Amino acid sequence: MTIMEKLHLNGKAPSVKSFSNLSPDGGSSHHDIRMKKELGLLEGVAIILGIIIGSGIFISPKGVVEEAHSVGLTLVIWSMTGVLSMIGAVCYAELGTTIPKSGGDYAYIYEAFGPLPAFLFLWDANVVFVPTTNAIMGLTFANYVVQPFFPAGCLPEYAIRMIAASAICFLTFLNCYDVRITTRMQNLFLIAKIGGLATVIIAGMVHLLNGNTENFREPFANSQTDYKNIALSFYSGIFSYAGWNYLNFMTEELKDPYKNLPRAIYISLPLATGIYVLANIGYMAVLTPAEILATDAIAVTFGDKVLGALSWIMPCFVALSTFGGLSVHIMTSSRLLFVGARQGHFPQMLSTINSKRLTPAPALAFLCFLSLFYLETTDIIGLIVYSSFVESSFIFITVLGMLYLRWKKPYLERPIKVHIILPIIFLLICGFLVVVPCFVRPIELGVGILITITGIPFYVIFIWWHPHFLSRLTTSTTEVVQKTFLSLKED
Repeated sequence: MTIMEKLHLNGKAPSVKSFSNLSPDGGSSHHDIRMKKELGLLEGVAIILGIIIGSGIFISPKGVVEEAHSVGLTLVIWSMTGVLSMIGAVCYAELGTTIPKSGGDYAYIYEAFGPLPAFLFLWDANVVFVPTTNAIMGLTFANYVVQPFFPAGCLPEYAIRMIAASAICFLTFLNCYDVRITTRMQNLFLIAKIGGLATVIIAGMVHLLNGNTENFREPFANSQTDYKNIALSFYSGIFSYAGWNYLNFMTEELKDPYKNLPRAIYISLPLATGIYVLANIGYMAVLTPAEILATDAIAVTFGDKVLGALSWIMPCFVALSTFGGLSVHIMTSSRLLFVGARQGHFPQMLSTINSKRLTPAPALAFLCFLSLFYLETTDIIGLIVYSSFVESSFIFITVLGMLYLRWKKPYLERPIKVHIILPIIFLLICGFLVVVPCFVRPIELGVGILITITGIPFYVIFIWWHPHFLSRLTTSTTEVVQKTFLSLKED
């Protein structure tokens, strides 16, 4: 058995056709290699919480406060972004049980609107928001590792980049080696995440009960009134909740997805929202808005102020939390690229898996390379705005596709069918959040739009036209990759 085998669902290079020609588990009628169904309800909940409660809650408070300007409005925004995420997650539960295929948004957009919009989502996902999110998590991990050893504002950028790059590369290797190691590690990382946030919540509440309520006496004083900045503040909150749709990327590896997918969503999102709101109350009880804006490591500043000799535990908790979030994000996002390549929308070599480990190693390696590219900058807030805009735009299109499929394909079996008012509310809010910030951050958002548009000529040349010499080139490249892995195994 070779170390790598081509895994195309029809036993040949895939053509661009509807997702409906695939069986519910993502396979086909032929005997082929596929990833195992090893994820149950507990693992599903751990994956969603593992991504959501990653780096965001230790970065985004600064971004929200920067635009909201007040304690009261900040807490309102955190609550509203949690509710918005829950509505979106419920809509995705319907999509995930109606179209039970790996790939998440890609599969749903493909089924609703066809190959070009699906390709543009795949293009943006793998060029913009997946590697950007990996870079943000890696940089956050590195910041909290380095922070205790240097004065505030004097962190060595090159050291941070090197640590972030090492973390991304190591976790990519681990996900190539065995997915079970990653899922089992989530239990440890989840304890660290809950421990870190529990410390913030408990210490903050104790601080409040001791009579330190000055930050809450005029909670809405100096609140931002410009709706454009308020909309922009939502991006930082949305980034922290990002991940509620990532279990949909791994539907083929989920046991009994019709039951476990929606249950994992229903358990995870309310829990994450409650934890985030309480954590922000804890931050706000101890730190003033000015102190939050002055730090790049809010949990370390928080710990230094209230934990005394035990302040060292906060960077440890946060480092483990972000490391675990990065690990599970690398795992889930690679499945999106794998499914897209399997459909013929990315090079065939990315639709191969390790025949021994049953992991999509080429897809993981490809995303690792792109993630390292985004480490060129250490402006985390800028990266958040840049990636959140593009991702929110496609989430809008995905939920719009759910309504379109109800009208166009009413005959599809829908084990879960949400009330029509929920996707309408979600689309109205999401549309507002996509359009309005364009007037506040035109450069970051303009770059996102430009990258999306550049995907069109790639689609026309490599997918729609696809001349014969390109077919031979991609086939030859895939064979070279396979021979390389085989020679490495023999050595």
